[in-house]
Amino acid sequence: MSPLKQSRSFAARMGGWSASHWKTAVFGWLAFVVVSVFVSMQLGTTFIDQNEANVGESRKADQIIDRAGFNVDANGETIEEQGEMVLLQSKTLTVQDPAFRAAIQDAVRTVRSFPEAQKLKSPLAVAHPDLVSQDGRSAMVQFTPEGTYEEAILYIDEIVAAVDKVEARHPGFSIESLGVSSEKAIDAEIQGGLAKAGLLSIPLTILILLVVLRSLVAALIPLLLGVTAVMATMGPLALSSKLIPASENIMEVVLLIGLAVGVDYALFYMRRERQERAAGRSERAALEAAAATSGRAVLVSGVTVLIAMAGMFLSGDKTFMSFSVGTMVVVAVAMIASLTVLPAVIGRLGDKVEKGKVPFVARRRRSESRLWGAVIDRVLRRPLVSALAAAAVLVALALPALQLHTSQTGIEGFRSPAVEPFERLTAAFPGAPEPAVLAIEADDVTSPAVRDAVADLERKALATGEMNPPIDVETNRDGTVTRVEIPLAGNGTDNESTAALATLRDDLLPQTLGQVDGVDYAVTGMTANSRDFNESQTSSAPKVFGFVLLFAFGLLLVSFRSIVIALKAIVLNLLSVAAAYGVLVAIFQWGWGENLLDFESNGGIANWLPMFMFVILFGLSMDYHVFILSRIREAYDRGLETDDAISYGIRSTAGVVTSAAVVMVAVFAVFVTLPLVDLKEMGLGLAVAVLIDATIVRAVLLPATMKLLGDANWYLPSWLQWLPRLEHERAPAPEPEPAPAAA
Repeated sequence: MSPLKQSRSFAARMGGWSASHWKTAVFGWLAFVVVSVFVSMQLGTTFIDQNEANVGESRKADQIIDRAGFNVDANGETIEEQGEMVLLQSKTLTVQDPAFRAAIQDAVRTVRSFPEAQKLKSPLAVAHPDLVSQDGRSAMVQFTPEGTYEEAILYIDEIVAAVDKVEARHPGFSIESLGVSSEKAIDAEIQGGLAKAGLLSIPLTILILLVVLRSLVAALIPLLLGVTAVMATMGPLALSSKLIPASENIMEVVLLIGLAVGVDYALFYMRRERQERAAGRSERAALEAAAATSGRAVLVSGVTVLIAMAGMFLSGDKTFMSFSVGTMVVVAVAMIASLTVLPAVIGRLGDKVEKGKVPFVARRRRSESRLWGAVIDRVLRRPLVSALAAAAVLVALALPALQLHTSQTGIEGFRSPAVEPFERLTAAFPGAPEPAVLAIEADDVTSPAVRDAVADLERKALATGEMNPPIDVETNRDGTVTRVEIPLAGNGTDNESTAALATLRDDLLPQTLGQVDGVDYAVTGMTANSRDFNESQTSSAPKVFGFVLLFAFGLLLVSFRSIVIALKAIVLNLLSVAAAYGVLVAIFQWGWGENLLDFESNGGIANWLPMFMFVILFGLSMDYHVFILSRIREAYDRGLETDDAISYGIRSTAGVVTSAAVVMVAVFAVFVTLPLVDLKEMGLGLAVAVLIDATIVRAVLLPATMKLLGDANWYLPSWLQWLPRLEHERAPAPEPEPAPAAA
């Protein structure tokens, strides 16, 4: 009787059923993908309300402004007000010169000729002197484009074209549009970059898989599994968004993770099946052995990843919760596909999976990598030296992480000609593009007491030198809410801006509005959002980290019945993540990679990235760890000594782990080419972490520490002997010189 039929494991039973019912498995999977896409198209995805996206005081201010109804559409629904301005600058003239005033008047007339341009403000008006810079050589014409952002971008180019003609009529002046028009250009570049990244990552993945699997048919299977897993996620994601709204970036995350784990799981499965065929087993027996061993490793790894992703729910942040749902769904779908449709396809194709052999790549080769074999030999001969050296490298890489500082990325995080007008605006009007937004709520904000307090606040804010003009004040029609925009010193994310925000919140507001009875107020804006988010994560991060570590430890403890294995896995993963943090700090926060990667450091790391990276990397690194340990435990349970089991397990998995890591690194590294620094940080951070994990950690530190611990690796205290015994399926012992795979 075959090993699979003797097996009682869920993964083995699923593999056996799928191989025996390949039509049901394959066509059932395709039907699920089609239905999922159809459901997604019909339902649509509900995205996070931006008034609910922030936390703390920022969220309170957003909600006050949202309730005030500053911008109401024809249906009586509040929409986010858009902003657009015309920046006029001269190197020699000031606003007092007739030529400059003529240019301003021309710009005002031009903008006013468009009915969609509302709430127009001229720097020549007596009420708006703060629309002129302190040196008098820059001026702003502000207006509000009618409608939502989606509506405004349909006509904004016409206004921009008209403004460009104003510049042509006034030689010697720089006259440019920015606001909605710039956001439209930036969004187009980001979407174009993401599309380019997607198009680039797929050929890269195919090329790597061709080298790894040596045939076109075999290379296409993991890729198709990953792509269809992403597509199959769309339906469940649309459904779940009705309960937990999705982030606007959710599909990028789903694509990134889905492609990575889908390819990983397929590689683990397929390489084991090919190794069993090379050892002389029949097609059916090889598939059964792969299902019983690699299939089980995929199941354990997938469940571990799901647990890690679930930890983001404890953050309390809607974006993280959205990422959690998206990644959990795509990992679950990829895991199910790997346990069902993958063995069905492999079973149906059999040795035809070797069709389309690639010249110069399709050749006989040992199942054990000679390179990694040489590395493992040296590591196991000198385990203490190897462990100390690897640990020293990881600690050195992790040291910069002690200075990790997070901040919300502003316009400086995007490298494009579209942001150059913002840079000139910031130079002329510090803080103007991203001001602090004060929301004031009272029964009557037009009362003398409130108006005097607001005027006093304006005077004191400008007197500090930490806040700048123009200060914009607007009251809603009901007279219950006043919105005050106050530009802060600095770039919005640096220490100067943070200090200015603290002065506003902690000193000026209590001294002014805080003295008026019946007034409630709160401050939002980019700087406030960043500070509030950081404070929120400081309190929630321990809960998230603790949840992930505790449940991952428990799952590994049950899977391998060893407290040492479980503890060591946690420590090794923490070292890997810490090293990745350190690299990020050095390259992005300290700015060591500015020239090479084409970005401008804002002195911090994207505030959402550390927790996201921890959870994602902890989950993904478990793929390798579980796969390697499963092979080691399999050999140990078969009767090999611990040292021999370690050597066999590492050698026999080195090739597939390296291959899977190369695919992940390539996919992640593509994001470094995008113009947004947040995506550069994410791509490089994930790529570096996976590279470190697959080399220094899994190929050196893991075998070295296991060699040093010997039989203590399998230690389980007597008081834990009640844990269920999940047997690792046994495959035939490895042969010294395996035969080539059947053609």
